[in-house]
Amino acid sequence: MYILVLGGTGAMGNHLINILAEAGHQVYVTTRSDRINTHNITYLKGNAHESLFLERVLSERSYDCIVDFMVYNTPEFAQRHPLLLRSTSQYLFLSSARVYARSADRQITESSSRLLDICDDEEYLRTDDYALTKARQENMLFCAKTQNWTIIRPYITFSEIRLQLGVFEKEDWLYRALHGRPIVFSKDIAPHYTALTYGYDVAKGIAGLVGNPKALGETFHIVTAESHTWGEIAHLYVETLKETMGIVPELVMVDRCFFLNDDRAKFSVKYSRLFDYHYDNSKILRFVPDLKFKPTMEGLRDCLKIFMTQPSFRKIYTWSQANLDRDIGGYTPLSEWKTSHDKATYLFYRYMPYSVVNWVKEQRRKI
Repeated sequence: MYILVLGGTGAMGNHLINILAEAGHQVYVTTRSDRINTHNITYLKGNAHESLFLERVLSERSYDCIVDFMVYNTPEFAQRHPLLLRSTSQYLFLSSARVYARSADRQITESSSRLLDICDDEEYLRTDDYALTKARQENMLFCAKTQNWTIIRPYITFSEIRLQLGVFEKEDWLYRALHGRPIVFSKDIAPHYTALTYGYDVAKGIAGLVGNPKALGETFHIVTAESHTWGEIAHLYVETLKETMGIVPELVMVDRCFFLNDDRAKFSVKYSRLFDYHYDNSKILRFVPDLKFKPTMEGLRDCLKIFMTQPSFRKIYTWSQANLDRDIGGYTPLSEWKTSHDKATYLFYRYMPYSVVNWVKEQRRKI
């Protein structure tokens, strides 16, 4: 099969393209950077958000399947999804298991209610928050003239390069631990259950749906059935660092996540991290019966150990470190920030009242 993967150079996408290539498929991957082609994998340099680039890619050959990892705003997806649907036999759209509302049921199934359908928070519904955006884009596929789509809903994935703690990436919490500062986490999120899933397993599930005509017009969440509290995960990270590196980071628990002080970021806490997630994954297992999910705590421990053999961080955000320091009365030396802009940003977020921070951010959005 000829398979086009849009935006497939992230952790999950890299797993997927290798799985597909090893299965003998010809895989074409859009990327904004220079990459070396390998066996059965061809990289197409360009910005897949740009219509001219996408149209050129789609005109060069026929694709049996398109897997779409791109993150679109709602108007952008409305404009391009008809083109994507008519350019392939199967369009796999990466949505999110964040679309689900807080469930009264013990386990969430693909037919469980979505936030977009039952939430009555008018302030939230006026936003294009990730969970709402994905649900609105799902609706466009539900209403499409053709039903040659398959919707994938992963939740939070982890890997050897991605380890989350609540709303924080490793660049927020692990970076602090390795620089001798406390890991900061919040009591409001800690007791809630999450379903962290190994990214490779999600990629295996996606690969198992590629080319399956029975998957057309169907929705799947590819998520482990295991659930653990964020507090359990935080302590696992601390114990793993202690066992493997001799590092004993201090874990400081504050009352509430600082994201709740942000007029927009608060929704990722209120409508995600403060929910309890327990998933029924029997549907994907019926379609991909050989799919196995790595045990969550074992996988997190292994991935953290592997990462620590050669630690490498992406961009460290000054605003995040400043807010974490603010929460505990801590301070990051300005010498850690390379530019004057970074130093000024750190001081602004560390010391300015939240009301001023939100006002400045809103003015920037209007520009």
